[in-house]
Amino acid sequence: MTPDTVIELGRQALMVIILLSAPLLLSALAAGLLIGLFQAATQIQDMTLSFIPKLIILVVALGITGPWMLRMLIDYTRNLFQMIPDIVG
Repeated sequence: MTPDTVIELGRQALMVIILLSAPLLLSALAAGLLIGLFQAATQIQDMTLSFIPKLIILVVALGITGPWMLRMLIDYTRNLFQMIPDIVG
């Protein structure tokens, strides 16, 4: 196993992690921004007002993007297992 192989495997792993986490992080960011604007406009400073809608949006985003995320993770793992003979040999 060469250093270039290790770097390429690490790069691929980081790219998969970024792609898998992006939908949930971006939806939480958008929800937090909208809720923050609403709280600033109405001067309602209740913690549950920000927590419950974010939780609901994250569940919806996971429901929508979950199959894609699972498919991407399975494809990455399958490719990694298929590369084992090339890496070891």
